[in-house]
Amino acid sequence: MSNQSLNALEKRAAFSLASVFAFRMLGLFMLMPVLAIYGQSLEHVSPMWIGLAIGAYGLTQALLQIPMGWLSDKVGRKPVIIGGLVVFAIGSVIAAVADSIYWVTAGRALQGMGAIASALLALAADLSRDEQRPKVMAVIGMCIGLSFAVAMLLGPMVAASFGISGVFWLTAGLAILGIVIVSFVVPNALNRAPKGDTVASVVDIKRLAKHPQLLRLDLGVMLLHLTLTTLFVVLPGQLIIGGLEAESHWQLYIPVLLAAFILMAPLMIIAIKKQKEKQVFLLSIFVLVFSALGLILLPASIMNIAICMLFYFIAFNFLEATMPALVSRIAPANQKGSAMGVFSSGQFFGAFLGGILGGYLAQIGEANTVFAAAAGVGVIWLFIAWKMQIPPKSKVISLMADLSDPYRAEQLAEQLVALPGVIEATMVNDENRSYLKVNDKEFDINQAKQILGLN
Repeated sequence: MSNQSLNALEKRAAFSLASVFAFRMLGLFMLMPVLAIYGQSLEHVSPMWIGLAIGAYGLTQALLQIPMGWLSDKVGRKPVIIGGLVVFAIGSVIAAVADSIYWVTAGRALQGMGAIASALLALAADLSRDEQRPKVMAVIGMCIGLSFAVAMLLGPMVAASFGISGVFWLTAGLAILGIVIVSFVVPNALNRAPKGDTVASVVDIKRLAKHPQLLRLDLGVMLLHLTLTTLFVVLPGQLIIGGLEAESHWQLYIPVLLAAFILMAPLMIIAIKKQKEKQVFLLSIFVLVFSALGLILLPASIMNIAICMLFYFIAFNFLEATMPALVSRIAPANQKGSAMGVFSSGQFFGAFLGGILGGYLAQIGEANTVFAAAAGVGVIWLFIAWKMQIPPKSKVISLMADLSDPYRAEQLAEQLVALPGVIEATMVNDENRSYLKVNDKEFDINQAKQILGLN
């Protein structure tokens, strides 16, 4: 099988794990466009509690994402994934039968406790070769993005027919379907990917906390998802005020999201082909700010809301797709799993903070107050990102090596880093593995293998 394409096992792993990821994210996203409307019938409901219910899963996700990854290293990937899906299903059922916003929030928090993202990604890494791992991760990433668009369609349709409880019953069903896929479709891992490619390390996390460029991205993804959940606390209500009935909201969301995906393509081309990544990155944050301000300054109409949300999601999609790739490029060669774990936790914590912020401001003010706060968050992010440094494109290759002699390991590192195309070489003695961050166009893997005595 050619190293240039996915083999049969990698394709099966990529699409089965992507479907599990998508089902779970679908269950989380579907509530966003409907709770502010259909949750009004719940006891003790208030804007603050609507925000808490929307964001509650983010807090438990952020707290448990890295520990669940560590647990998967101890007891196995599949048991942790299946256990997480069971917890997610139980949370969905609790929220489905709830008659108060308090119990809906508790159900959402329990949903988030099934924090399986790191274990899923670690299993995907275990089931793929080094050179094909980015493709497997890309398939999973695309399905997550697609799940958001599908959630914007299904959420309003299901809630219109079956209420909020119907949305939660559907998410419980999707969790059960995910368990079936993990049990019978996802391949069993015969190998373990290098530790640096999978779950977080406590030592690495402490080091990464001091890395200014990674910190900018971790804060950035937190603020990005903060704006998303903040807006959706009040946006559905604004659509109703504008004259669009709740059951028809999907008729706005779907065209907007599809157009945003299409219009994001020119941004990606300019950023990559013209080597303008930082400029387009900062421009996208500007667009987030001005789309939120547009919701305040333009007359309240369905068309104006649609235009503002179109620009918002063009920027959101570009940033959401770009930041994980930048984390992988910036992270030290043997700390990618730790870097992505911290990044994912920031993403979910942002969703929680957005629910809190949006709910609080909606309770003490009005929708424009929430929109102004989202714009303000974007301005803060702009200042944080202004001095961001974009590294050259690279990928990480790991090779086995006998590193039992520390002096020899140091010599090997010096020889490897001197090779054309090698940006960084890290030798991990307790793994007997070398991690190379390389420029793929200049790097010759056979030269590295020759140095390590692998030819």
